[in-house]
Amino acid sequence: MIAGRTARRQRALSAAPTLERPGAAWAVPGLLFFAVFALAPMVGVLYLSLTSWDGLSTPQFTGLSNWSRFLTDGQVLQSTAVTGALLIGNILVQAPISILLGVWSAGRQRNRAVLSAVFFLPLLLSTAATAVMWQQLLDPNFGLPAHLTWLFGNASPLGSQSGAVACLVLVTSWQFVPFHSLLYQGAARAIPETLYQAAAIDGAGRVRQFFHITLPQLRNTMITSTTFMVVGGLTAFDIVLLLTNGGPGTDTAILPFMMYQTAFRTYDYGYASAIASFLLLLATGASVLLTRLSGYDRMTGTLEGL
Repeated sequence: MIAGRTARRQRALSAAPTLERPGAAWAVPGLLFFAVFALAPMVGVLYLSLTSWDGLSTPQFTGLSNWSRFLTDGQVLQSTAVTGALLIGNILVQAPISILLGVWSAGRQRNRAVLSAVFFLPLLLSTAATAVMWQQLLDPNFGLPAHLTWLFGNASPLGSQSGAVACLVLVTSWQFVPFHSLLYQGAARAIPETLYQAAAIDGAGRVRQFFHITLPQLRNTMITSTTFMVVGGLTAFDIVLLLTNGGPGTDTAILPFMMYQTAFRTYDYGYASAIASFLLLLATGASVLLTRLSGYDRMTGTLEGL
């Protein structure tokens, strides 16, 4: 009888349809889209970085002259430092707030759903509208600094480098924390409830459950969110243009803003292309390094038994 059952099971397994990986032809549309809209522009920018071009005449090949100028430009070093400061500041502010708000909003209570909708409203606004609104709020004549002198003093918060960088971090976090909170909200709701029930039986409170269950289960989401922050921080431009215009002086002139100034103010598209190429390499390298160090490229699961 046991032999008969084994034979029937083997026949059923052999008759079951086998899942095969899709052929290479399925990747052709995606590869064509990437080649036309991503790879070709990147190759064009790399070529322009080796030329001298004012946007109108024919580009003149100059070799590595733009890159030699780039490596000895003091403004590049300052802009890179400001870009790094904004990037680190955004991660340090946005990551913990997004995790806490996302986990909290994953609750099933009705009041949390209503408050979550309110908290996510900044995500619906454009960056231009956000920058103009905060520029008015931070105006030292009639904005918040005029009524909160104990906090801002008598000077404009945008009048110093530290104050301007802090304001940029504040405004950027206010706008994009809802986006990252949505990521954590979806990930938190996907955590099996049985894990919390077992922990409660063992006597673990909410704090221990958060640090020993919730955070480990959000690991992959943390990596995804941080990658978005890194790439977004290295390519941010409009908020700096509209809120500080790179000021005071050039204290908040991040690399994308410097690229814009070089291309559309001095019409030196060759040198601007070198800055754009450096940004491309920096963003790609940072995202790949983050993925490699975190082990996210292996796409390992975090749910027990799955």
